[in-house]
Amino acid sequence: MALFLKAAEFTQLCQQGQMESSSDRTGLDRSTLLPKSLGQGTYRQLHLRGGLTIEIREGVLQQTLRIEQIHEPIFPLTSKFFLSGSARVETPGIRGIQPDYIERKGFNYLYHLPDLEEIEEWHGGEVIHLVMIYANTDYFHFLRDDPALPNPLRSIFQGTKSQQRFHQSLGPISPNMEQLLQQLVDCPYTGATQALYVESKALELLTLQLETWKQQYLQAPTLRKDDIERLHHARDLLIQQSENPPLLIELAHQVGLNDRKLKQGFRQLFGTTVFGYLQDYRLGQAKQLLADASLSIAAVAMSVGYRNPEAFSTAFRRKFSVSPKAYQLNIRG
Repeated sequence: MALFLKAAEFTQLCQQGQMESSSDRTGLDRSTLLPKSLGQGTYRQLHLRGGLTIEIREGVLQQTLRIEQIHEPIFPLTSKFFLSGSARVETPGIRGIQPDYIERKGFNYLYHLPDLEEIEEWHGGEVIHLVMIYANTDYFHFLRDDPALPNPLRSIFQGTKSQQRFHQSLGPISPNMEQLLQQLVDCPYTGATQALYVESKALELLTLQLETWKQQYLQAPTLRKDDIERLHHARDLLIQQSENPPLLIELAHQVGLNDRKLKQGFRQLFGTTVFGYLQDYRLGQAKQLLADASLSIAAVAMSVGYRNPEAFSTAFRRKFSVSPKAYQLNIRG
């Protein structure tokens, strides 16, 4: 069973870890232990100049945790790199943002989500390791006139649409990103040189993300309103028929698109392939079913559309960095 907390309640619990936290003499680098009542791990924050902040989360929760977040009207541009683990995010009723999506291991994201409510779901028994970079939007004022930037970015950099919301999946973490992330996490310096070093790595990571999105923006075909509606219909059909999904060409025919448009549109709108979206949904459902003590691993696999339990276990372990059995034992306590 999942533990549900409001953001303020989660913060209050984390303050218990402050008693066991540490920081360097400059106050730049601060680490806080996750409360033992929630699991094992650390939250590390590095506060840099200009409001730039780096956060490194690493650990394992004892049980699935759902946190209700309320975002302020002033919200930073946020960069996220999932090195391990995943998170499900529910944001119902927000125009332009998927109501329910998964951020997953090996992928990176860039988003700006001011003035909204969302629920983050973090799964128990799963190794979580991610790096986040927060930057005030005015940090990038010198980029505001770059015509090659995607419109959402230009709008917030120019300050013309402070409430502009977007959540952009930028695909798999590239080898260059992996190297920079490793260097950032394992910074060999302290004090002022540490600040300079980690700031340079954070800016390089943001540069790679902006360039990736810029290239996607320049190459991606424009989706018309009716195309977007058809793609959302295709996603709904995929979920409804997840146990016995239609072939790609059949799904395209059902919603009135050709298969090429369906594949391109899915990647552009949902940040993954049709099969990738289906697999994420199936494995997310499997996590919930594993909490039922009356269900075996094979029964869970079958119920979410995997006829081969071994194939299910492999996919589950690849996505969540834990086997279904280990996850099941952990979540049942």
